[in-house]
Amino acid sequence: MVKLLIHGPNRLSGELNVHGAKNSTLPLMAATLLCRGECVLHNCPRLSDVDVSARILRHLGCSVSRQGDSLVIDPRCVTQCDIPDGLMREMRSSIVFLGAILARTGRAVLSFPGGCELGPRPIDLHLQALRRMGARIVEDYGCLSCSAEGPLHGAAIGLSFPSVGATENALLASVLAEGTTILLNCAMEPEIEELCRFLIKMGARIRGEGTSLVEIEGVKKLHAAEYIVPADRIVAGTYLFGALLTQGDIRLLHVPVAHLGGIPTLLEKLGAHVESEDDWIYVRMDRQCSPVPYVVTAPYPGFPTDLQSVLLIAPVAFVTFMEHIGD
Repeated sequence: MVKLLIHGPNRLSGELNVHGAKNSTLPLMAATLLCRGECVLHNCPRLSDVDVSARILRHLGCSVSRQGDSLVIDPRCVTQCDIPDGLMREMRSSIVFLGAILARTGRAVLSFPGGCELGPRPIDLHLQALRRMGARIVEDYGCLSCSAEGPLHGAAIGLSFPSVGATENALLASVLAEGTTILLNCAMEPEIEELCRFLIKMGARIRGEGTSLVEIEGVKKLHAAEYIVPADRIVAGTYLFGALLTQGDIRLLHVPVAHLGGIPTLLEKLGAHVESEDDWIYVRMDRQCSPVPYVVTAPYPGFPTDLQSVLLIAPVAFVTFMEHIGD
């Protein structure tokens, strides 16, 4: 049994760099399949999901190596179009490879993804988007067999919900498709915008990145590129709330503050002192925590679901911490 032994109370104080966002790294790794040259992704976190994604790429025929916090990926020798069931079930995000494999090889065979303990999250929106682009998809006892006769083609795709994964798969499949693809009601998370920027750096033609309407004009090929994975906004938010909970002060460096949405404003409402510029943020808490205002979790730019547990305990944890400090 794994245990966490925590000695406290202690104030959270200091400054640090936040590691790269996992939810950005994984689709960027999938995107490297679409080019025919060596790509380098910097600031990649050392997490199990990143390791699984590297194993998936190696199974497909890519060369993948880590140099410090960078991943060097060479997809020129891709020979496979399937992902083994064992790898698919190790993480939920494995489904992001579907659109890229289909666009690269014209065929993709994989099982439904696993690895998620948050309950069922169907992938019907992913499949609907790919079918609109001409993919033939057969579902058989948990296995997906996808194929395309010739290149995928552009289409108007309206998502009934702004799904991050479905938006990513549609983007990855459409950049090499014939014609123009219009994605309506896209997810607007920063990870989507970063994926668009990486694809544009590789030679893709994309307009509207970061909005709910994205237009992709298919191109014949993409070239290799280097990219820096942005800091993880959820990890950054966790540290910032940690400073608030422990009456501490913390400065986070190389963090795209715009990716934090309304979190800095919320921290101020709770009583924290906040300073920031484009790529750093400082939070100090030195007074009684105010009551939590009415907050609704929602897709970006709304308050992230992954931080709701930290927010809910903020006033109680603050009071408890101060009582211990007083002792």
